[in-house]
Amino acid sequence: MRVGMIGWRGMVGSVLMQRMREEDDFARLEPVFFSTSNIGGQAPTGAGGLAPPAASDGPTSREAKNLDTVTSRQAQMGAGGRARAGTSGQAPVEAGGKTSTGAGGGAPADARDGATLKDAKNLRELAACDVLISCQGGEYTTEIYAPLRASGWRGYWIDAASTLRMADDAAIVLDPVNRRVIDEAIGRGLRTFAGGNCTVSLMLMAVASLFQNGLVEWMTTMTYQAASGAGAAKMIELVNQMTRLTDPVRKSPSENALEIDRMTIAAQRDASLPTQEFGVPLAGSLIPWVDREMPGGQTREEWKGTAETNKILGLAPTVPVDGICVRVGTMRCHSQGLCIKLTRDVSVEEIEQILARGNQWVRVMPNNKESTLHCLTPTAVSGTLNVPIGRIHKLVMGPLFLGAFTVGDQLLWGAAEPLRRTLRIIREHMGA
Repeated sequence: MRVGMIGWRGMVGSVLMQRMREEDDFARLEPVFFSTSNIGGQAPTGAGGLAPPAASDGPTSREAKNLDTVTSRQAQMGAGGRARAGTSGQAPVEAGGKTSTGAGGGAPADARDGATLKDAKNLRELAACDVLISCQGGEYTTEIYAPLRASGWRGYWIDAASTLRMADDAAIVLDPVNRRVIDEAIGRGLRTFAGGNCTVSLMLMAVASLFQNGLVEWMTTMTYQAASGAGAAKMIELVNQMTRLTDPVRKSPSENALEIDRMTIAAQRDASLPTQEFGVPLAGSLIPWVDREMPGGQTREEWKGTAETNKILGLAPTVPVDGICVRVGTMRCHSQGLCIKLTRDVSVEEIEQILARGNQWVRVMPNNKESTLHCLTPTAVSGTLNVPIGRIHKLVMGPLFLGAFTVGDQLLWGAAEPLRRTLRIIREHMGA
């Protein structure tokens, strides 16, 4: 099967390439690498076009180790029949995003020495592929997709951008929670698949089972979104801002907290602080606005809550999902505080069991300080496929109101991983 890779050098594309190599996805594929800026340049060589990944002993931090340690302990407790970890019998996921499957595989045919990068805007070259995977962004999709389809191309298009998500002839992919929807879409001839919004996808990895059991009347989600969700340039600016904020303290050390606070605020408000990307300081601060304005006071990021949740799960009638999306000064991982209005009074114990059965990556955390501090943070989760959910409890508003907190790596389940897995599903349907 001939698979075209577009936008493979960007942040999401690089993570996708890494995961495809780790999971041996390039075996029996004929990959073709496209470029918009280096046409005719040297294409990647070797298995998946990547250097061998660095050896990993598994989790690289105390928090990442605790994540599976705590959940394994809870799964083995059996107290009150509570299944607190994800699906039993599944291999734990390592901090590098790797599962227990081996890495590597034979060199794909088109990644040989001497292969060159194809023109990502050449419709004839694109149409020679059975599948195209684009991480190039929405502007590229807008420019290329319609003319390519109009030319008669009947291949499969898999896209990380939001451009095609809500189109009638496209399905949003997140197979751990909507494999049935994806299979039905392929069965009726759909050939366009888009990864979902990162916060929506991560939220559903944690709580889709509550929707699927008819337990959600409505939900609010207050997000804490990492800089990387806005792109590589934003990440770099955040680090530069962090450096500028700590420079004054290094130059004039002080043990007076108020003096340190004064110097930090002065650095944040200094006109020389790099803010070209965010427009304002993010380091040591936050931005309660993500994406563009929509009617009714929402941002587009908030609008996606209802629109994409219901399309991903194929829900009818529509279940409202809304909230406030906030950019925070973390590098990677989106976190979300959830308030769920239940359709009926269900015990916390039963809710935890339903969540734990949702998929093999969800991790139900005990609602205590130790588990929360060590397992329910971006530091613990970054670079892993685990999606922990904790702080699960009934709110004081009444027995139908449930609170919870979840965090996940948006570059994995929120971006690259659904694309990689969709390619595998297509291969299964094609028998390739």
